[in-house]
Amino acid sequence: MTRMPRLALLAPAAVLAAALAGLVPLLVFAAAQGGQFALDAYVWRILGFTLLQAGLSTVLSLAIAIPAARALAFRPFPGRGLLLALFAVPQALPAIVVVLALVELYGQSGWFGGLLSLYGLSGILLAHVFFNLALALRFCLEALEDVTPENLRLADQLGFSSRARWRHVEWPALRALLPRLAALIFLLCAASFVVVLTLGGPSATTLEVAIYQSLRMDFDVSRAVTLALLQAGLCLVLVLLAGQLAAPMTGPPRLRLLQPARRRAGWLGLLAVAISVALVLPPLLALLVSGATSFSPRPILYQAVGTSVVIAMLSAGMSLVLAWTLALLQLRLPRSRGVLNAISLLGLILPPAVLATGWFILLRGFVHGPASSIALISLLNALMSLPFSVALLHGAMAAQLLPQDRLCAQIGLSGWARFKLIDQPALTRPLAQAFLIAFILSFGDLTAVLMLGSQGVVTLPSLIASEMGQYRSATAQGTALLLALLSFTGTLIANRMGRTP
Repeated sequence: MTRMPRLALLAPAAVLAAALAGLVPLLVFAAAQGGQFALDAYVWRILGFTLLQAGLSTVLSLAIAIPAARALAFRPFPGRGLLLALFAVPQALPAIVVVLALVELYGQSGWFGGLLSLYGLSGILLAHVFFNLALALRFCLEALEDVTPENLRLADQLGFSSRARWRHVEWPALRALLPRLAALIFLLCAASFVVVLTLGGPSATTLEVAIYQSLRMDFDVSRAVTLALLQAGLCLVLVLLAGQLAAPMTGPPRLRLLQPARRRAGWLGLLAVAISVALVLPPLLALLVSGATSFSPRPILYQAVGTSVVIAMLSAGMSLVLAWTLALLQLRLPRSRGVLNAISLLGLILPPAVLATGWFILLRGFVHGPASSIALISLLNALMSLPFSVALLHGAMAAQLLPQDRLCAQIGLSGWARFKLIDQPALTRPLAQAFLIAFILSFGDLTAVLMLGSQGVVTLPSLIASEMGQYRSATAQGTALLLALLSFTGTLIANRMGRTP
């Protein structure tokens, strides 16, 4: 391995500095307040609801995704590709777009107005299942499709019942996945902000939303610090738990037979697929129809698009530089990989509300105007996308760069010359994909804008939220459709870049 230059250490140092700039002020402020940080009934109620909605969302998502994945995994049928494409759409949509689509469908004046209670716990669960059902279905389907046709054929030859097939063939394929998938979904729901902010209420508030309310509405910094420290502790436990559960497990034994096996989907699987379609398709149709009939170009829309692009470009650029260096350091310094991986995960361990609270305390009185707000929003979004960018680049680097090390050492090629001639051409697609993913995540983000934005900073998500707050739902639908189409197009291009050329 080549020795890493000291300049490369600036990236992890920068990430640590940004994270500590958010966490240390919270700890200092908490210590200065002494005993005023008692966990009163309000805090316990918020914490309890955070855990309750995250747990229910996780259980519901997995309970529908597992039988649906079993029905889709082993039996090709007409329209299967369309179903899989449909279930990929939710992951490409910003949260504010999905919330607006659900309002258009289940709100009081919506298509199915009065069918469901959209606000409160039921609405939060509906939105979370919309997102996480598709995520869980994709991972479960990939795990089941790794089961060899030989094992399925043998199960048929032995006359396995559906229960026996699940126990001896399918469950071993899912056993390693489900604990860490459940931990991931739970973490995403526990740190949910936009969904709870828009569909919750006084009795349906999570830690993330309560931090925002305390900081930006009630101006109660003490309360915000208490909640932020609780949220940081909760996310740290969940990230550590997900890491522990991610240990590899032995899959089902691979046997050698010739003919691939097919199986019929049982009634439970077909019902789960039907429920999945009913949860995902109608909101998308409502958004498409209402947005297409309500779209209206206007100056504020152009301003919002421009601001969103600027923030997303800055955020993606910072994320790419940090991710490249962290992934390269993980590759070159294997003994420090655990520490470097923890640094890259700081965006999950310290969610946006926690970092924003610390930065607010540290920088209040020093930061003014749209330019400084845009810089902070971009940095926060870069930290949030960093775990995904590092994971993507590390895998690509391990496959593309390590085989070239010996040859480059023999011919004395290193530094910028190696990057220009060897590394950059080999990693053009992963680099572009990482940049685009970070761009999309920032482009559709509302959390950082609400936490750190100022007057004059209007993005597409914040414009939608403003129009919803002013009861201009028709205008908001048109704006949401534009944001959805742009985000979906970017995600589609990023996914195509991830395929092997």
